[in-house]
Amino acid sequence: MDKSLLLSIVERIEKLNADAEAIAADIKEVYSEAKMQGYDPKYIKKCIALRKKDKDEIDEEDELLAMYRSALGL
Repeated sequence: MDKSLLLSIVERIEKLNADAEAIAADIKEVYSEAKMQGYDPKYIKKCIALRKKDKDEIDEEDELLAMYRSALGL
């Protein structure tokens, strides 16, 4: 086992984890700014999730949701 290679891998992962924590804090701050401007972060998150999908996938989900809502009388 190459100890120096293992140490290098562990250190890289630790740095990436630290970077991810910093990015998560930045994202939280942007959501907070959006809320202060009158936007609802819950719907911003939904919009971001939708933008990751293609139109056919969104349409299919909308159709299925409508079916379920109709079956439940919603």
